[in-house]
Amino acid sequence: MKRAACLGLIASAGLFAFPANAETTPLSCSGAAKQGGLLICTGPADTSVRVAGEDGSGAREVRTDEDGVVTVGLTRTEASPLILTPAGGAPLSVEIATRSDDFRLLRGLDCDKVDARTPQQLAEVEESWLKKKDAFETFNDGPGASLGFKRPAEGRASSPFGPERKYVGTGADGETCEKISVHQGYDIATPIGTPIIAPAPGTVILGDPDLYYEGGAVFLDHGQGLVSVFMHMSKVDVTAGDKVEAGEQVGLSGNTGRTTGPHLHWAVKWRNQATLNRDEDFYIDPALLLALEPQ
Repeated sequence: MKRAACLGLIASAGLFAFPANAETTPLSCSGAAKQGGLLICTGPADTSVRVAGEDGSGAREVRTDEDGVVTVGLTRTEASPLILTPAGGAPLSVEIATRSDDFRLLRGLDCDKVDARTPQQLAEVEESWLKKKDAFETFNDGPGASLGFKRPAEGRASSPFGPERKYVGTGADGETCEKISVHQGYDIATPIGTPIIAPAPGTVILGDPDLYYEGGAVFLDHGQGLVSVFMHMSKVDVTAGDKVEAGEQVGLSGNTGRTTGPHLHWAVKWRNQATLNRDEDFYIDPALLLALEPQ
């Protein structure tokens, strides 16, 4: 999505609030009110908020922090209107704009680029998965999306968040393979060695030069449950525990991991801090975050 269009979306979303006579501290939300987007809400401090479609679909509980702030990630298929109901307060209805992601067919791939197949590859996948699992269970304080996001690298946007892809390939043994998955990041076509910068302040929770699918990767926790994931890097300049500022270099772009050409894959995961169940977390659209105004 082009930046101008994204800004228009956020402007049209506006500010949603309870009636002035609400008995509790008013809840208000701003941000990207679109499937795959993010709401930044303020209201009563340390309070549980139920988030669900009008028919109860996609229900989850989030919680405001001690300052009354909570970020609410929106799934690719989020219902509209979305109803946010704080404990002891009246419900708030937010209209969510729909996505129109396409379907893409990619042929002629090496099956080893599509998925793990051999026992050795499967063992490497397991090792990488454990590292990522441990990282995503680590939470740090930070500004979240309140300061806005910078583009993490120079280059052409080559593939957006959201399309469903079908990969068709052939292995060295002549056997064919197929896999269908949703593209959950924002790809930037950029030459190997291009600097990658932090799009917002954060704490590094994983820096690894050789994850199976991701290759060189950095996971950067921005706070409020938001984590930037940078993949396919040729060089990783940070390690877990490092604190970085917006614009600070975290590494260089590359062509590592399971990729068919040089590019940066930037993904952003929203994690629900109100639960220990990490299966409830999901990726949101980085392009929508680029258009968020600082709070």
